[in-house]
Amino acid sequence: MNRNDRSIVALVSLAHGMVHTYELSIPIFVSIWLVEFSAVDLGFTQVGVTTATLGVVVTAGYGLFGAGALPSGVLVDRVGSRRLIRACLFGMAASFLLLAVAPGLVAVTLALLVWGIAASVYHPAGLALLSKGVEERGTGFAYHGIAGNIGQGGGPLVTTLLLLFLDWTLVAALLAVPALVAGLYASRAEFDETAAVTPSTDGGEDASTDGGSKATSGVDSLADFRTESLRLFTGGFVLVFVVALCSGLYYRGFLTFLPGVLSSVPGFEPFPLSAVLPAELARAIGGGSQLVRPERYFYAGLLVVGVFGQYAGGKLSDRIDVEKGIVGGFGMLALLALVFLPVADTGVAPLVVLGAVIGFFLFFVQPFYQATVAEYSPADARGLSYGYTYLGVFGVGALGGTVAGVVLTYAAPAELFVVLAGIAVVATALGLSLVRR
Repeated sequence: MNRNDRSIVALVSLAHGMVHTYELSIPIFVSIWLVEFSAVDLGFTQVGVTTATLGVVVTAGYGLFGAGALPSGVLVDRVGSRRLIRACLFGMAASFLLLAVAPGLVAVTLALLVWGIAASVYHPAGLALLSKGVEERGTGFAYHGIAGNIGQGGGPLVTTLLLLFLDWTLVAALLAVPALVAGLYASRAEFDETAAVTPSTDGGEDASTDGGSKATSGVDSLADFRTESLRLFTGGFVLVFVVALCSGLYYRGFLTFLPGVLSSVPGFEPFPLSAVLPAELARAIGGGSQLVRPERYFYAGLLVVGVFGQYAGGKLSDRIDVEKGIVGGFGMLALLALVFLPVADTGVAPLVVLGAVIGFFLFFVQPFYQATVAEYSPADARGLSYGYTYLGVFGVGALGGTVAGVVLTYAAPAELFVVLAGIAVVATALGLSLVRR
């Protein structure tokens, strides 16, 4: 990659890692909130806290994470990516500081809503910047995805380790610090946002040379928004959008309550920290009476393995038809959902292996649909196209958390994994339709 490519990839990778650090630390807190809060005080009534209740609370924040992607996509095409990425980072830091002082579940919900609004800016801004500013686009997507997975796995792991010794509110406050630092870095990075866009590929879009402070096209009015949206959804992009939506439903439905599901699996019982530390060290940190919860480490490890899936998917998206990658990836996810609980019944070791495979394919599909968006959308509406994409992935996809919470409250984990397999089958069928096109 050239210097401009490296500068852009460095910024978006840092920001992507931050977004997913916070996003997937939230399910770790969910398991604590189930114990910490017994009821939600709404003033005129109280609602008991269950997995269904917390599913709705988490969906509210995650829903804004996706819903805000569409207006953010419009803004990207007008003002450029840098300002929005910077605002995203500072906003996420503020949300976790608010979470740290939350006295109850209503305040927790408010903090998650703030996080959702701030984080919603990132994907349209970051992916539009990658697709328009980086010459080695597939490689850029791969490194961008790897950074996201480092955040996805590292964030929950760091959160879990801090929770061994600190109250969850203090942990939330400490987690705000990296986003503040990243926001300062975003203010100083230099690059050309449209270096990879040429007249031969976009029909005459003029590349910016002012360090990425402005975009050169976009939606100016409601009429423009309607026209550009119709232009996108009258072609193959509509199928890509539904594939992305299915990815979001599967992703959120699988991950939101995974630590809770695993806590009931034999072999995942909590045990005291003193059982795995030398006696002197255990005494030095307070007697080693803290409980180690294996399901949290399994969850974090699964997400870390996703690094390899992101990298493989990003590299392959430059070498094979992206539509075929969608078919293969989602086909595997359907199969893996169906065998998850049967494998869990055979023991911890087989489940760890299966978890690694799921982690790989859960993120293997992401570079493919991200690259497919670029293939099925014009460069001058790239921000809008990614806005719609992440409205589907994280907006409508956030309903996966509610679906999972309701299924686990009124049915059982077996039914949840059948639902997830069905979602992956739909995405596979849509991928086949794209191949035929």
